[in-house]
Amino acid sequence: MPDRLKPFFLEELEIAGRFFLMKDFRSSWYHLERAHIIGQPYPYHHTLVHWKMLLFGFKIKDIKEIIGQIPRLVVGGVKSFVGEIPVGNTGGANVPPLKSMEIPAELKKIIEDNK
Repeated sequence: MPDRLKPFFLEELEIAGRFFLMKDFRSSWYHLERAHIIGQPYPYHHTLVHWKMLLFGFKIKDIKEIIGQIPRLVVGGVKSFVGEIPVGNTGGANVPPLKSMEIPAELKKIIEDNK
């Protein structure tokens, strides 16, 4: 991940963690999804977000998310490494793992301005 982009990725993870501690799980998840979109092209960061999503699933006892994150955790980083990612996918078990999605405009600008 480019050094200029890394602070945006880390900020999304930090915000997700703060919302989780406040038990605002919807907002926490939203920021994990944003981190996923930013980190998706980069194997380490992509895998890290799926790990955090898996932990999130365990912490809130969401079996669907836990089961959905295991294959994403195993395959996500590899797909990033070979450049075969579904761009814009938010990474949760609530969306098909191979479905490309529209990147929100503000994230798209952050990504494009900080390559």
